[in-house]
Amino acid sequence: MHDKNSNRKSNAYNSNEYQHVQSVNIEPLSPEEALEFHINRMGEEYTDSTVRSHKSRLQYFIQFCDQERIENLNDLSGRDILLYRTWRRNQNGKGDGPISDATLKTALDTLRVYLKTAVRADGVHPQLPEQIDPPTLSKEAASRDVMLSSDRASEIIEYLRKYEYATVLHAGFELIWHTGMRRGAARSIDLDDYYPDEQYIQLKHRPESDTPLKNKKDGERPVAISKDLCTILNDWIDTHRPDVEDDYGRQPLLATKHGRPHAMTVQKYAYTATRPCAVGQECPHDKDPETCDAAIRKQDASKCPSSVSTHALRRGALTHWLYQDWQVEHVSDRADVSPTVLEKHYDQRSDLEKMEQRRQNLNNI
Repeated sequence: MHDKNSNRKSNAYNSNEYQHVQSVNIEPLSPEEALEFHINRMGEEYTDSTVRSHKSRLQYFIQFCDQERIENLNDLSGRDILLYRTWRRNQNGKGDGPISDATLKTALDTLRVYLKTAVRADGVHPQLPEQIDPPTLSKEAASRDVMLSSDRASEIIEYLRKYEYATVLHAGFELIWHTGMRRGAARSIDLDDYYPDEQYIQLKHRPESDTPLKNKKDGERPVAISKDLCTILNDWIDTHRPDVEDDYGRQPLLATKHGRPHAMTVQKYAYTATRPCAVGQECPHDKDPETCDAAIRKQDASKCPSSVSTHALRRGALTHWLYQDWQVEHVSDRADVSPTVLEKHYDQRSDLEKMEQRRQNLNNI
């Protein structure tokens, strides 16, 4: 770390170097005050779980500022951002090496949004947030930690309900997000396994007819579903589902004109729906949807850096339930995953986020 007793007022944003770029009048703003502004602003637009996630991630930055004696964000410089990047990478807290690139990217992306709020409060130079440079993740590297956030899932669902209502893309996406089931389980469901009046789906292990469950007989279970999802599935069956059977004479719930969809076809539903351009959003990768292969052809949807797999939907759904204070045992039973595997491979909450959720029970001690 650099000298904590150095004169922080001499940073680049207060030097003559930036005076010719833009004359900016900024007012004193502490890191804690900026966090309060940011959380209040987010609370107007986002869910409680997203607000909690931001607050938890930014506690690391507040801790860094305290250690570096940064009491006024007016004094924050690009050098401090680089120092924070290095410091944050090593704040694993589990004793098994630095955090992953995916976690670091999320931390820096969150910091950028926080500093943009500070810009609006006249607390930092407008150029500072743009100097944050998160690591670029390859598709393969990102897939290990990536999940679809509940906010992004809500945006996709809102679009599908308006423009793709009761299509196989819509029905398949909502089915997987709502139940958190694996793609193999989703394609295994028959019409006879769906009980709309009782509002549940019965998952069955049927390897003899090409629909095994990952955990075989142990994976068989009833899965409760909401009234809204039942309405969507009913409308899919009544209006768009082709009247087909698979090669074994069974009637699949999710179906194509050729019969039961392949597992990779179900995967394609996730890749297709999670492209930003597919749900009316601007491309964050500076691509032209008129010429981009991932935008033009659904079979190339996985090439979009923003698209995610069914596993990312499943991870996002399970993490969302945990944010909503579901008991681990209930998530485990519903998604057919052991508590150990759930914590290691699916739960994307940070240790601080878990702590803040536990804090709610302090009054009961």
